[in-house]
Amino acid sequence: MVRRITRDGIAMVAALAVPLAVTSLLVPLRSHFSNTNAALVLVVAVVAVAAFGNRLAGAIAALSAAIWFDFFLTLPYERFTITRSADVTTAVLLLVVGLAVSQLAVRARRLEVIAITDAGYLAQIHDTAELVQSAANPHAVVEQVRGQLSSLLQLRGCRFEYGTLMGHPPRLEQDGTVLSGRTRWDVDRLGLPAEEVELRAYANGRFCGRFMMDPVPGTVPSLQARLVAVTLANQAGAALNTTRPAIDSA
Repeated sequence: MVRRITRDGIAMVAALAVPLAVTSLLVPLRSHFSNTNAALVLVVAVVAVAAFGNRLAGAIAALSAAIWFDFFLTLPYERFTITRSADVTTAVLLLVVGLAVSQLAVRARRLEVIAITDAGYLAQIHDTAELVQSAANPHAVVEQVRGQLSSLLQLRGCRFEYGTLMGHPPRLEQDGTVLSGRTRWDVDRLGLPAEEVELRAYANGRFCGRFMMDPVPGTVPSLQARLVAVTLANQAGAALNTTRPAIDSA
């Protein structure tokens, strides 16, 4: 959380400062450098800010670039006035193109993060699958999954319970949703419930035990992370099912 806020804060400052700095560097060249080329340079600056930050930073950078383009690079200079229709068109296009390209840059960065995250998730699933195949003791799989869940969902604690089900704690379902009582808990808005959440381990549709997870308050794991957690729990269930009879869920 702190890292995200810090990065977004830096991006917001850059959204205001970078277009101004780039435009200032172009001022000595404005009599030898076409405004169209200057606008292209500013678009590159907008993309750089958006790729580093977020959509809001990209939008502010595009607006800032258009304003300083008008002030420094169009006649009359150092006034917020444009007298030539060609410069008006260039300024408008700079704003529009800057906004559009900045949104694409943000989306590209997010897709890259998702791809990297996917690779990390797949590695965890693969590692546990290998352990399921090779481990003589299924409890080693349970312990590995318990550690993976703690990291994946940012848990304060996680334990595994064998035997029959007792109580009715909030439950992470197989589709990644969370049930609290008979109602669905809005994880994306509220985060995980501030109490132990159960994640049942199944093998061939039969209950083999459950992980009791203690979330950090305010933690908002993505649906993707929750689905990976379900997969890991079921791998633990598959390991347990090879050595003990499964237990019917209550």
